[in-house]
Amino acid sequence: MSLLTVEGVWKNYRGHSVLRGVDLSVGAHEVVCLIGASGSGKSTLLRCVNLLETVDDGTIHLEGEEITAVRVDVDEVRRRMGIVFQAFNLFPHMTVLDNITLAPRRVHGVGRERAEHHARELLARFGLADKAGSYPDQLSGGQQQRVAIIRAMATRPRLMLLDEVTSALDPALVREVLGIIRELREGGMTMILTTHEMGFCREIADTVCFLDDGVLLERGTPEQIFTDPREPRTRAFLRSVLGDRGP
Repeated sequence: MSLLTVEGVWKNYRGHSVLRGVDLSVGAHEVVCLIGASGSGKSTLLRCVNLLETVDDGTIHLEGEEITAVRVDVDEVRRRMGIVFQAFNLFPHMTVLDNITLAPRRVHGVGRERAEHHARELLARFGLADKAGSYPDQLSGGQQQRVAIIRAMATRPRLMLLDEVTSALDPALVREVLGIIRELREGGMTMILTTHEMGFCREIADTVCFLDDGVLLERGTPEQIFTDPREPRTRAFLRSVLGDRGP
């Protein structure tokens, strides 16, 4: 059974359809990359999955439960997901350790000692053990984004949603953030990510989905999408991004 199923999802803003009948199935431990031009609906799809946006039609199921149902407990659903945005969204007045342990303690009811132990384990795992007592403005952009990902991991989510997490970074800092995502994949984390890093997408994804004007136009393996896409719009997009290296 799929961990996540999106069926016929539509989302409209002021009469404009941002998502148009999107279907998507994500299995446990699968990594799905969403690609497409800005405004194609990638971020909106993630926000619908996390219930930050309500869908206008269609359904979304997580672990067999319809999470778009009227009486669903939104907070309970979000406890099973982690989401990281382009902006780091760390609390500037709190240390790294406090940022990471806030949700486990306040939302999940984890005791301080246990939450801090888990947070320190994650920081050590991802090369930030010495930053537990630092404040966000004492970190580089890459370190802040890594902390944001660790904060999302601290609640032990079943599904991670990553929305262009490298787009706000200088190129020199992108590598360290991609490294943490690569390690999450190796650990079996189920992920949906939007990215403009085509090389990384090709390396890390099990499935690549191309969105065009709110439609999930094509999906396939990285090899198929990047070497022999079926849809002319997919081919044109990849050529615009990759140039001579495109299909």
